Amino acid sequence: MIKLATIVINTQAPAPLAEFWTAFLGTEVESSAEGFTWLKALPGAPRIALQEVGSPTEGTRRLHLDFAADDVALEVERALGLGASRVAEHAIGSFNWVVLADPDGNEFCIAPGHS
Repeated sequence: MIKLATIVINTQAPAPLAEFWTAFLGTEVESSAEGFTWLKALPGAPRIALQEVGSPTEGTRRLHLDFAADDVALEVERALGLGASRVAEHAIGSFNWVVLADPDGNEFCIAPGHS
């Protein structure tokens, strides 16, 4: 059996990016060592790790995080207040979601939660 354990985000500046993600997710830094910073996992979710790299990722991003929220507008505004930027809004039928980018430009989405 295999289990998703960690989602890794490459960054040139792990400290400020850790500040954004811990504030947005309501978690804390679990540990740091040799170019990696691991955030404490939320219940039932994989950990997020920040990997220090020498240069930013170029081109289209191949991985992003999707978050479900009871109040999408509230969470979007909270993320923007923490330093995120709005990238786009999309809809398929009545399902809508917002694409944001963290301070390093890593995209993530916020959509309505599934009840």
